[in-house]
Amino acid sequence: MFLRIFLLNCLIQNCKIERKMSSNTSRYFTRNDSCMKRSSERLKKNISTSSSVHVKRDPDSTVQPRGSLSTKLARKRTIKVEYDEVVDTQSEVLARNDPKMKVTKDVGQQHADGLDRDDGIWQPPLWRDQLAGIKEMRKMRDAPVDTMGASKIGDSSAEPAVYRYHVLLSLLLSSQTKDQVTKAAMVSLREHGLTVENILATSEQDIGLLIYPVGFWKRKAEYIKKTTQILKDKYNSDIPPTLKELISLPGIGPKMAHIIMDVAWNKLTGIGVDTHVHRITNRLNWVKKPTKTPEGTRIGLEEWLPRELWSETNVLLVGFGQQTCLPVGPRCTECLIKNICPIGKNIKLKDSPPKKSPRKASIKKEK
Repeated sequence: MFLRIFLLNCLIQNCKIERKMSSNTSRYFTRNDSCMKRSSERLKKNISTSSSVHVKRDPDSTVQPRGSLSTKLARKRTIKVEYDEVVDTQSEVLARNDPKMKVTKDVGQQHADGLDRDDGIWQPPLWRDQLAGIKEMRKMRDAPVDTMGASKIGDSSAEPAVYRYHVLLSLLLSSQTKDQVTKAAMVSLREHGLTVENILATSEQDIGLLIYPVGFWKRKAEYIKKTTQILKDKYNSDIPPTLKELISLPGIGPKMAHIIMDVAWNKLTGIGVDTHVHRITNRLNWVKKPTKTPEGTRIGLEEWLPRELWSETNVLLVGFGQQTCLPVGPRCTECLIKNICPIGKNIKLKDSPPKKSPRKASIKKEK
């Protein structure tokens, strides 16, 4: 009888249990005098097989001789089964909840709201496709801004300080003015002699006549005179090298200052947002919330738009606004991104025939 107990103890010690178990389930097995019985319900057949099982003997489970032999045989032995917990990744949880969601492991996590995320930064859901479509429409570079922008109408063959002065004045004149008018004014100034010394020697009235009919030409003539004097006194006839100093000049705003830093100094300090960029980015929902000012749009864009795209954004969107996404009567039917544009996809084609009332049609047939 004692031999039987000894063999039974050896059998239990060498027992290895390998069962398929769930990552959130724990099981205990009990040993009677004849067989092993599980103390919980049977395991489900469809539970994941990813968990590995380890068997540990309860230190208190050894048979301690106490009382009669029948008492020893009736005593239960408990073996505790432990498991390795497998935690689902966030993408797997989302994919299980939404069958249409694809699990991406290498490119990054795609969130349930459908928005592209980069290190937790908000981005519009379709901005890459929209940008690619705009670049395709602008590949000819034949918009007015491409030939009459600030980098084009200055004298690039002049001395660097003189060219930077041209860039500054061209942007000062461009406010509330079409590119064609701005170019004509710059041509008149260059023919007159567009240098710091020559402008200081010219009266404010004559400057006004040279730049007419740009928008607010009288006020801009005053700004040109005051700004040129500051450049002579403080910057040795050159323009300020920092954004803060540029904004402090009369008639120079944040949009102009960022473009001046990019074109004149080749330093990227921010996105130049004018009325075109402001209008288009709000139409495309490229800002979290609708913005009321170009400066608010600039801040909203710079929060998520990759920095390597900041320099080209102004010219790209300005030309798109001049040719296709017009302020009034946008040409949505000609736009390549109309199907992914919040505004364009709701515009009905003008060529489609109007729907006729079936009642009126039947009345005409009877007549």
